[in-house]
Amino acid sequence: MAERNVAEETAAASVTYADAGVDIQEGARAVQAIKETVHSTYRPEVIGDIGGFGGLFSIAAAKSMADPILVSGTDGVGTKLKVAQLVGKNDTVGIDLVAMCANDILATGAEPLFFLDYVAVGKLDAQAVSQVVAGIGEGCRQAGCALIGGEMAEHPGVMDPADYDLSGFCVGVVDRPAMLDPEQVQVGDALIGLASSGIHSNGYSLARKVCVEGKTVEELTAPCDALEGQSVAEALLAPTRIYVKPVLEVLRRCPGAVHALAHITGGGITENLNRALNERVDAQVQLGTWPAPAIVRYVCDAANLSEEEALKTFNMGLGMVLAVDPMAVDEVCAALAEAGETVYPVGQVVAGEGNVTYVNEGALL
Repeated sequence: MAERNVAEETAAASVTYADAGVDIQEGARAVQAIKETVHSTYRPEVIGDIGGFGGLFSIAAAKSMADPILVSGTDGVGTKLKVAQLVGKNDTVGIDLVAMCANDILATGAEPLFFLDYVAVGKLDAQAVSQVVAGIGEGCRQAGCALIGGEMAEHPGVMDPADYDLSGFCVGVVDRPAMLDPEQVQVGDALIGLASSGIHSNGYSLARKVCVEGKTVEELTAPCDALEGQSVAEALLAPTRIYVKPVLEVLRRCPGAVHALAHITGGGITENLNRALNERVDAQVQLGTWPAPAIVRYVCDAANLSEEEALKTFNMGLGMVLAVDPMAVDEVCAALAEAGETVYPVGQVVAGEGNVTYVNEGALL
């Protein structure tokens, strides 16, 4: 009898994975919900399907390269996700995730080949996850890379039920003789800027503090005159522009014309353009040669941010800056414009020590 009571107590105390907050069945539904999105990104090199323990991708095409170099990058979306979660718009932050990784490896001249994501959620909801992954799929299609794997993890007790976070991992390839290198940048090179779609995915801790905190969803989603009729939420959630296809096309059409490329992310122009320089040159940026987007002005005004500080925080309207052979500027600009980019000549390379300097200060803000 005593043994029976112990068994009954043990049975009564049994706790399942679902009881702990992890829903395996919802996870399976989520995988089914994203299959079509995943398949829409596939390239011919993809082997197999999602669901295995590893994503498979053939690099046989690299055999035609003289010295193929694999280039990898990883990033997240940061606190921009909090804005998306607050207003319930989760279908574009996946584009940001791909953009942050693909644009980074593009800075070497690499073509993104495949992408993997990591989605952590407080409580798994197949429909909500499929919205996020739809954005990741769109980003992969824009970048030309395949979504070959990923992970969905439920974190009950660690994250709030409606909370989620994203990480991404991208791998590309470039032929070493064609690789972009800061050592190639020379005095006299032209600086060519590509327009951003807004703040992209950086500076959101500041933007949220001055533009989101204390506001209702109704206030954030109402049209705003200062934002040309957009709402604050719409402007803040504009997805990061993916520059992969236009830039790769220029590199193919104008070989040797682009010497280096800077992806303008956290740290703004000041802390990113210098990464595309060697220690013999400076980037001399001419302020006033491109317009700051309305949302950038809006956030800077709300924060009472100086132009100098803004240039170290936001992209200020330039998502990428290219250092270009001065003899090829017209050809490069024409090719970029033909590919749909808004292009600005924003300065030149001068003798220096690897720093970013500004001319005509006060003309941007």
